[in-house]
Amino acid sequence: MALLKKLPGFQRAPAGLEWAVLRRLPRITAVGTAVLLAAAIATHLLLGSDAASAKLATGIHIALASTLVLHLTAAFTVALACLIVVIAKGPAYVADAYELIDADQPAP
Repeated sequence: MALLKKLPGFQRAPAGLEWAVLRRLPRITAVGTAVLLAAAIATHLLLGSDAASAKLATGIHIALASTLVLHLTAAFTVALACLIVVIAKGPAYVADAYELIDADQPAP
């Protein structure tokens, strides 16, 4: 007995935008991460070492770190949405029949 039975005659939906997005997503994630890390390094190198500059650098680093977390979370969310669409466009399966005891007449 097969665990999953494909629905006979079902035609898969054609691939759409989800595959194009999934192919580009690693590059987008890497470039976005590199830009934010480069900005953090540039901030560290360009600002002086006095107290006011250190405080400004700390604030910028915190903003960049939170933007990086937002960027990675958005990339993960888009990837998850694309995977859900890929699974939804996959083949249809038939569930096993569940015979009811009282299908023809109610139980006494």
